[in-house]
Order: sequence, then C-alpha cells, then structure tokens
Amino acid sequence: MILEEILQSVILQKTIGETEIEISNIQFDSRKVEAGSAFVATRGSAADGHQYIALAIEKGAIAIICEVIPAEVFPNITYIKVENSADALGKMASAWYGFPSAKMTLIGITGTNGKTTIATLLYQLFRKLGYKSGLLSTVCNYVNDVPVEATHTTPDALALNELLAQMVNADCEYAFMEVSSHSVDQRRIAGLDFDGGVFTNITRDHIDYHLTFENYLKAKKQFFDDLSDNTFALTNADDKNGLVMLQNSKAKKYTYSLRSMADFKTRIIEHGFEGMLLDMNDREVNVSFIGKFNASNLSAVYGTAVLLGQDELEVLRIISSLHSVSGRFETLHAPAGYTAIVDYAHTPDALTNVIGTINQILEGNGRLITVVGCGGNRDKGKRPMMAREAVNGSWKAILTSDNPRFEEPQDILNDMLAGLDVVEKAKSLTIVDRREAIRTACALAQAGDVVLVAGKGHEDYQIIQGVKHHFDDKEVVRECFNN
Repeated sequence: MILEEILQSVILQKTIGETEIEISNIQFDSRKVEAGSAFVATRGSAADGHQYIALAIEKGAIAIICEVIPAEVFPNITYIKVENSADALGKMASAWYGFPSAKMTLIGITGTNGKTTIATLLYQLFRKLGYKSGLLSTVCNYVNDVPVEATHTTPDALALNELLAQMVNADCEYAFMEVSSHSVDQRRIAGLDFDGGVFTNITRDHIDYHLTFENYLKAKKQFFDDLSDNTFALTNADDKNGLVMLQNSKAKKYTYSLRSMADFKTRIIEHGFEGMLLDMNDREVNVSFIGKFNASNLSAVYGTAVLLGQDELEVLRIISSLHSVSGRFETLHAPAGYTAIVDYAHTPDALTNVIGTINQILEGNGRLITVVGCGGNRDKGKRPMMAREAVNGSWKAILTSDNPRFEEPQDILNDMLAGLDVVEKAKSLTIVDRREAIRTACALAQAGDVVLVAGKGHEDYQIIQGVKHHFDDKEVVRECFNN
C-alpha cells in the first residue's frame, strides 16, 4: 500500500523524503519491523519508540513516523513528523485495513463497571435479533460466532483494526466494544468511526496509571467529546458524573436511570437470587439477572437497542432470555444449601454494589462470607478501602491473594489490613493462598448462606512473580461443592 494513502487523515507537521512509496506493513514494535515497514515511534509508559528508530531502520524500515525527527537522517528513508504518534498510528491502522469501522455500526461502551456486561449482552441481543455481529471485550472477542482470545480491554490500534476488518469480512453489521480509559488516553481508538457511545458509571480505578481521579474522568469524557454530531451518547443519569460526560459532546444525548426521569427508565418490582421482575419504560419483563447494577446495565442495553432502531417489544422479549456474562455475578448453588457467587468486582464501588445486592436479597435470613484480594503493582490506595467494604458488609471477610504480580502477597494483605480497626479485624481472616481462602469460606458456609468470591470473575489465572498460573475461582468453588 502507498504511504501517501495511509497518511491521508493524519496531520503532518514535517516531511523529509518521498511519501509515494510502497510499504509492506505498519509496526510500532521495532522487534516486528521487516523490509519495507513503516515504523511508528510511539511513546509508551514503559518505553519510548523514538529510542528504537535506528534499530527499525537497521531491520528494514523505509518510513519513520515520529514526534521528533532524529538528528541523523538517511537519504533513502522517509521521515514524517506528527504531533502525536499514537494518534497517527490509530489513523494509519484504520486506513491500512480499509476503514473497517466505517463499514459497520460501531458502539463503544465506557465507564468503570458494567462495560463487559453491556457490550456482551448487546452482542448477544443483536445476534438473537438475526444480525451478524462482533464483540470486543475483556472476556473474549467474537467475530460473529467465532471466539478470539482477549488480552486487553481494548487491543492496540493495529490489532483492533485487524479484528474489525475480520468482522467486515464476516459480513458483521454491528460491533460492540468496551472502551477503556487507557485506550482513549493512548489514542488506540483514534481513527475509529463510532456510531454511538454508552457511559456506565465512574468510580476510583486505574489511579496507578492516571495518577488522579480527575485525569481518569477526563480520559473517559474524551471519548464522548470526540463523538460526531451524527452519533448518539447514552449516559447513566444515576451517576453524579453521568451528565458531565456529555457536556462537550456533539452527539445526540439520551439518559437511562433507575431513580429519576430519563429516556429509558427501569424500576425493580421483585428480586431474588434467581432473577428480577423489571418495569422498563412501563413494560414488565422477567430477567435472570440480579441486583440494581444489573438492572442499570439492562436499561443501557435496552436503550442502546432502541436507539439503533430495534423494535421495543422484541428487544424486551430477547432481554428476558439473556443470561449473565461469565464471572459477572455468576451464581452457583451448593448441594449443602448455600449459594456461591463469583464476581469480577475489583474496585471499592463494585464490591459495595455486589455486597449490597446480596444483603438486600438475604434480608437477614443468611450470612455473607466474602473472599477478596487486591492486585499487585496496581493502585495501593484502594486496598484498605476494599478491605473495609468487605468487612463491613459481611458476616466474615477472608482477605487473600489476587494476582500479586511482582509484589509479596503478604505486603498487599498488610495494606488491606491497615484500613481496619480492631473490631473490623476481628471479623476478618487473612489467608494468603487463594484456593485455601475459598475452601475456608465454603467450609464456614451453612444452608442459606452466601459465599462471595470477588475480584477475578472470568479470569482463569493467577500472576505470581510475573508467571501466569492456571487458577479459576469457579473451578475451586465446584471442587468445594464436590468435597
């Protein structure tokens, strides 16, 4: 493909050399560069691609896209100076793959909690409506009905556009995509043609990356700021920052809510561990989901489908047949009469919501035993908060490991314990080994009790000293049932 064509939507600040040249591929990882590559020198949190320009040329790159042109330039190499290399990479990747996002209806879902559930349920809903559809999510990517393993909430720009191109080739009409704050900040979604955006909520998360909550909020808001005037933006009116997200958006604005007047209003009529009876815009529907947060998620799904022109009654009929996403408030029933719930809740707010929902359903007729940990090499500030939420909402809280990565598990647990007073510590146990922690929780449970295993959800691994080990909370819970 000709470099000039790939650069059409990129604002160029300076050009040295020819742009009417054929390139073999686009790379931002110098290790993948080969003869004829265009190398985009992006600045990452761990490394700066500008340091690898010489290596990329040595390996065969014939075009360099960068923010700073090197002091030494070679006559047979084309150098392109841009303001933001990551932004240029996104736009170049989109052009390289033939602008796939413009050939489908692409909906982005962002927020702290609920992204995976909403994106996955929209994908399932539109498949049941008869449309070929794609999904880009934390749990798994799908090209129509073919699964593609997910490694990040939002892949890098090249991988992302390649997936979207696969969806186009499979005749997908719709694609539903989780949009992380990292992907907005790192411009991985630059060049994508979104038709709509959904905001779920925002609470403390990823402070290790964004440094402040304000930066985190700004990254989420940027997604809506970038939407064009021929798109829609659907926001959660129950979140105090829900309307803030849309302040500067050119998109057509809509709201959903459980508590106030909104374009899409949902009310819980009845609820239990088997599901809920909901009133959605004055129509009753039975669903197999549990909790206010899921009622809110379903309200977003319903609203999005209606805004995409689908028949309201048919949408509600299909919503009544949908089931929870893997590791999201996934309910397992023990032969001994207690209930185990595996959930991805890994932020204080998410944990509060899950615990509150369980206690609301129990109404004092059973005890809650919560197993929870905090990830290593991540935001330390939420560790004591997570411990307090678990202890204060549970009969017993068992603090344990959750992907310690390169940290010592006991150090993480000490950070969690620092948030507890003497009385709260008496309601908790500390068990470093996660398998043993889950076993202990199940051993303590009696008929009518609930064991909540929080933090990992769909994940089937533990990262210890940088090494991935197989570990699946649901597998361990089922082992406890059998024993």
